[in-house]
Amino acid sequence: MAFAKEIIKNKQLYTLALPGIVFLLLFSFIPMFGHLIAFEKFQPTKGIFGSPWVGFENFKFFFGGHDWIKITLNTVFLNGLFIFFGLGFAVLLAVILNEIQNVLIKRLSQSFIFLPYFISWLVVSLMALSFMGSDGIMNGMLQKWGFPSVSWYQNPGIWPWILTLVYVWKFSGYYSIIFLAAIVGISSEQFETAKIDGATRFQQIVHITLPSIRPVVIVMVLLGIGRIFFGDFGMIYGMVGDNSLLYPTTDVIDTYSFRALRQLGNFSMSAAVVLYQSAMGLITILIFNRIAKSVEPESRLF
Repeated sequence: MAFAKEIIKNKQLYTLALPGIVFLLLFSFIPMFGHLIAFEKFQPTKGIFGSPWVGFENFKFFFGGHDWIKITLNTVFLNGLFIFFGLGFAVLLAVILNEIQNVLIKRLSQSFIFLPYFISWLVVSLMALSFMGSDGIMNGMLQKWGFPSVSWYQNPGIWPWILTLVYVWKFSGYYSIIFLAAIVGISSEQFETAKIDGATRFQQIVHITLPSIRPVVIVMVLLGIGRIFFGDFGMIYGMVGDNSLLYPTTDVIDTYSFRALRQLGNFSMSAAVVLYQSAMGLITILIFNRIAKSVEPESRLF
């Protein structure tokens, strides 16, 4: 009865939310029945409810070796780099854009740094190949300066940092717009009062701007942590592909499950890997949301 009264009282708001609710039901909640495949020996001809039940056999196959440890650590490490450097550089860009006084230059700068977000990973991978290929621009510059050429696509140790650099280049402009919107919402009276007290622009940034956008930063970090076990498949597979030499540092849960499905045709094992990925992501976001609640109660997700 209380739920019905709430719907009637705020029917306009719920009507506006209806398309989003339908979208979540169709593409987020109903597909969760597909996790049953992880506990079956899935046969496409028999479907989800007709395939034989095998319990945890698919998980035993996955956790029986050491690959799951490597790909889990790779996923967490890469996403940790993306969150730290991506959001950190985005905050720096937002502060710099906010300090630009010329409106035309400010708008041009926003458009320029936002542009990489719209470039597909296929194009980015081709750009990277032209830079880091054996006859690419970087090796040409190294040889010109008297240094030996580098086999970039055969050196797995440097690829976490290459992927981080590409991620920052592609997404920092997008995230900076979010932080810039938060900065614009800060009351101008705070800055005027600080000016009267003799605060420099740098002191205003440190003591007013950054503390004021901290709740937004925490929310963005929480959203990133919520997907810390989900590798950016389009990015990593587009940049690395099937180059097995780079697997030791770039193979993540998403690429591993895709390769298992493509090479082995084992739907059930791939589903077990994805279910493990989802469960670890849920546990992680619950833990860090509790931490955020104790540090900044208004910044928690729920």
